[in-house]
This record gives sequence, C-alpha cells and structure tokens, in this order.
Amino acid sequence: MPDAAARLGQSAGAPTPRRYGILLVILTASYLLSALFTTKWIADTQIVLFTAAGLIAIRNARLRRRYARLVIGAGFLGSLLVILVGVHQGGDLGRGVASVWTAALLLLIAAAIVRQVLGLSEVTMQSIYGAISTYLIIGLMFAALYSATYYLHNHMFFAHGRPGHSTSDFQYFSFTTLTTLGYGDFTAAASGSRAIAMLEAMTGQIFLATLVAKLVASFRSSSQGDR
Repeated sequence: MPDAAARLGQSAGAPTPRRYGILLVILTASYLLSALFTTKWIADTQIVLFTAAGLIAIRNARLRRRYARLVIGAGFLGSLLVILVGVHQGGDLGRGVASVWTAALLLLIAAAIVRQVLGLSEVTMQSIYGAISTYLIIGLMFAALYSATYYLHNHMFFAHGRPGHSTSDFQYFSFTTLTTLGYGDFTAAASGSRAIAMLEAMTGQIFLATLVAKLVASFRSSSQGDR
C-alpha cells in the first residue's frame, strides 16, 4: 500500500508531457492561409494563430501560475491592439509596427521552444516536432521583419519589384532564403535588407546543422537502443 501510494503521488505530481504536434499544425495552417489567401482578415487570423502558438509555448514552459497569467494577458492585449489599431487603422506605419510586434512575438516563442527542447531529458517525436516548429517560426519571424521594412520605408524592399506586395510574397522570400534555395525572382534592394536576408540564411543552416541534426541523431540512437 505505501508503495502504491508513493507511485500514485509521483504520477499525480509528474509534469504533463509537452505537446508540440498541435503547435506544428497551427504554424503550418498560418503559413498556408497567408500563402493561399490575400484578404484583409488573413492578417487578423494569422496574429490570432501566433498568439495561440505563444500560449502553447507558455503552457509547455510550466511557469508559475501568476507569472503565466501575466504573460498570457499581455499577449492577448498586445495582439488585440495590433489587430485593431495597427492593421486596420494605422496605415503603413501601423502595419509596420504590427509586423515588428509579430516578429518580436515569434522570437520569444522560438526562444522558449528551443529552451524547452534542450531541457528535455530524452529525445522523442515531440522534440522533433518542437524543432520543426521552431524552424517554421524562424521563417515566419523574418517574413514579418521584411514586411516591417517594406511598410516603414515607403514600400521599398524588393529590387525591381512591383508595388503592392502581400504577406505571401514576404513569406515566400523568407523561406526560400531560410532554405538557401534563392530562386532569384525576389531579391532585397537595400543593403540593410540584404544583411537581414543573409542573417536568415545563416540562421537556417546553423539551426539545421546543430539542433535538428543533433535531435534526429539522438532519437535514432535511443530508438535503436530500445530494440
């Protein structure tokens, strides 16, 4: 009986396993929505999805309740202000500020996930999902930075570009840069924009060559050991 009670207590006090699969689904849906649709409500939906991703990251972080409530409240409030004021009523300046907020939000989410994944005692499929989610977040974060540069600098970002670029253009350019494909149909014009693009390319390669490769190798080793 004491042993059973002890096991029961350990089970009740055991931390809830982190789930990154739903986070990966949310990020993929966000990218596909903005890539396939160009209506105004897509910006609202994307920020809502990013906020949901942030809440999942906060939940997985197992923060103290009071601190978690503050972070969650600030995230909701910030996203609401961005949607209502920045995107709909702020003009180019508001859209630029909204993009900066989105990039900052995604950066915090990516940092939180990397910290959580590195802190896990063993590598599981959830760890792999977390790493892939972080990779997607990096691409979306840089896309938001490109969008901010575009709106805050009189629609100047792409060299020989047509006017009226949408979120899908920035995400397309971001992920072709992150994966170092470089199709060449979109290129950055200013030196500052090019520097950001090169930083993204290096970040993508370093991320794949270090964290993702390490997790996959550790996961294979643990799987073979179980056999």
